[in-house]
Parts: sequence; C-alpha cells; structure tokens
Amino acid sequence: MTVSRQPSRAESRGSTPVSTSTLPVQSARSSTGARGLSQSATARARSTARVQIVAPDLRIADGTAASVFRVAAARGPVSRDVAAKVTGLSIATVNRQVSALLSAGLLRERADLAASGAIGRPRVPFEVDHEPYLTIGIHIGAVVTGIVAADLRGRIIGAVEIPTPRGDQEVVLGAITASARAFASRWHRRTPLWVGVALGGRVDSETGLVDHPRLGWSGARVGAIIGRGMGLPVSVAAHVEAMAASELLLTPDREAADVKGTGLYFYARETTGIAITFDGRVHTPNGGPGSIAHLPTGSTALCPCGATGCLETTVSDRAVLLRAREAGLLGDVEDPTIGALYKLAREGSRPAHEILIDRATVLGRTVAMLRDLFNPDRVTLGGQAFTEYPAGVPHVADAFARASNLPRKDIRITGFGNRVQAHASGVVALSSLYSDPLGSMRRSQG
Repeated sequence: MTVSRQPSRAESRGSTPVSTSTLPVQSARSSTGARGLSQSATARARSTARVQIVAPDLRIADGTAASVFRVAAARGPVSRDVAAKVTGLSIATVNRQVSALLSAGLLRERADLAASGAIGRPRVPFEVDHEPYLTIGIHIGAVVTGIVAADLRGRIIGAVEIPTPRGDQEVVLGAITASARAFASRWHRRTPLWVGVALGGRVDSETGLVDHPRLGWSGARVGAIIGRGMGLPVSVAAHVEAMAASELLLTPDREAADVKGTGLYFYARETTGIAITFDGRVHTPNGGPGSIAHLPTGSTALCPCGATGCLETTVSDRAVLLRAREAGLLGDVEDPTIGALYKLAREGSRPAHEILIDRATVLGRTVAMLRDLFNPDRVTLGGQAFTEYPAGVPHVADAFARASNLPRKDIRITGFGNRVQAHASGVVALSSLYSDPLGSMRRSQG
C-alpha cells in the first residue's frame, strides 16, 4: 500500500494575510437539549426572515449552466467547442449558456486570445469573470477560526486565522462575524456574493443551526447571525463533508478526476471525522454527520466519556501535546502549540518523533478499519495530523497495510495540504454558485 500526494495548487494571489481582532466574550451558555437541535432555537432561526440561509449543494451538478461554468472555472480561457466536448453538450446549448452567463456577469470573453483569422463570437474564448467578485469562507475550529476570501474560480486571494473565542455562543458568533466583516472590507473593489461556514458538530444546513459539544453550543444560530451580520446569503455545512466536497469541486484536475463510485474522506487534527461520496456527491445525512471520535484504538488514554482509548482522545492535537508535556519535551511553556512539537521532531528530537509516529500508526490502523468496513473505491486523508509532519506518512501507510484485510489499495493525501480547512469553508460559499450559477447570482443580488 502506498500513500500518494495530490498535486498542490497556487492558492494565494494579490494579498497578504492579516490578523483582525475579535470582540470580548462572556461566559458560555449551558446546553439546552440532550439530542438534536432545540425547538425554540429552530423557531428563532426561522423567524429571521430576511436572512437567506441556503443549504449547500455539495456535489458536481449536471445542469447545463453549471456544467459550462464549471469548465470555465477549471479550464478557462476555453473555447466553446472545447467546452462542448468536455461537457457533452451541443454547441448550440453551450452558446446559449455562455450568453446567459455573460449577461449575468459571471463570464467574460477574451477576444485578445481568439485565433488569428477567426470569425464570429463562437471562436472567442471565455473564462470566469473572477475580478469583480469574491466569496467569504469561515471555518470555525475547536481552537482556531480561519477566514478566507476566494474568487469565483475557488482560488484563495487572502486568509487570516484568529483564536476561536470562548463563551456565550451568540456573543462568540457575533465576534467571529465582526472579524469576517472587517477582513472582507479589505477588498473594496470586489463585491461579496456569498458567505460559507464550515464547522464540526451536528449541523442543520436547512436552518443554519448547530450543536457543537466541543464548543459548548446547543442550537447555535450560526446561519442567522453570520448571514445577518455579513448582509449576504449564507450556507452552513459540517466541515469534513465540506472538505470532501472541495476534493470534488476545487482540485486543479477537477475535470479529469474520476468521481464515479464511492470515496472515503478521513480527517484528523484537533478533531476527527469522515465523509462519504457517491458518484460525485457528498453524502449528507438528514440527522447530521456521524462520529468516529469514540472508535476504540487500544490506547490507555482516558476519554471524557469514561472509556479509555477513544480515537479523538488518542490522536487529537490536544492529546498529543499532553503526552509531550508528560514526557517533559516542552519545558516550562505555559500554553504550547502543536507546532512546537513538530519543530522539535524536525530538529531531531527522538521522543517527539516517536510520539508523532505513535499517532500516525493509530491513524493508519483506524483508516484501515474504516476502509474494510466501507470498501470505498478511493480513500483520501486530510488534516494537519497527516500533512504537517511528512515523516509520519510512511508509518500511516505501513499500519494501514498491516491492518487491512482487503486487497491492496492505495490511499492519497489531500492536495490542499495545511489549507484544507480554508478550502472547506470556501467550497461551502461557492457550492450554490457552482450548482446553479444563474439562480445564485439572482439570489445574491436580490
């Protein structure tokens, strides 16, 4: 079994990430329900009539306008005959969709690139008109919140990270929104069209409500607060499902990728999670994503649930840092980061290396167990637990090969590297546009 890396892409152009301040937060609000989203929270969300909360469409859409726009985003500038060949549409259909997308301001023609002697507009290449617009993506992590600005091709043009605030869920969401609004204002020559939010926990994408036990949130009005604060249509998605969608919609070879069959996406950093894809569509269960946090690993780590050896308690950044502190590797640093442990391992610290290799081995065995359970056609690994310390990847592969009982299968590391969270939130903001470009443009301008 080998682990391959998908090709990386140029992600940032024209801007340098800057930090923005957050607002002070108060004490955390207690949980309001033991299961699912509370009825009172649902009523509050639905009462916010002016906020456009749109469930993300995490799939490769087959509509004609979506197909033409996707080709322009992935290949542009592209000629109409090439677009027809790639999409399987007739030239006449491509011409109609290009005209409609030009009128909506989503495409532009490149007469300067037309072949010498070419006659007529069908010979003029077209591409996404990416300069006038942007979308805002927000990834709310257990420790860090990332905010990104992306153009309509899915390319990140700027990014910032802030510590995820703690306290009352509505105050926290207001603080995050204020930071995102300040960040978006830097692109005063671009018009924001949409905001997408990706985060862990149980997400109701129809209402934008979220239960997030790690943050102490219950029925949090993520969609309503962020959508109203940004003044934009908003989509909210579970973050691992969004990461799986970014592999379908934003990778450089998105048009050539084989998306038929099934795929398993496995994520590990401060939290763990999986998502399943079927024929170019991310599976989004009505009850929210499942959890692998308490899968048994055989370790002796004590989990808050009362059991020992649960996956997240064994492999999360917090768990790894705890082991490093117990081993005396981080000195007297009061609040060390996982980056400090990676740095020690890269500089040759054998104990630091062994802690990270132990985590890689547990992850490899767990991926093998899930692969044997689902037997997908493709397996993709994402998250800093895989990408931040490349020396651990061979150990993931070795543990996977030894633990799996099915025939040999290669797995691959995401091509988005350490920016997988950024692209996850970006694809949530772009998914509606990629699925229904004309309808989404009307909605965003309405």
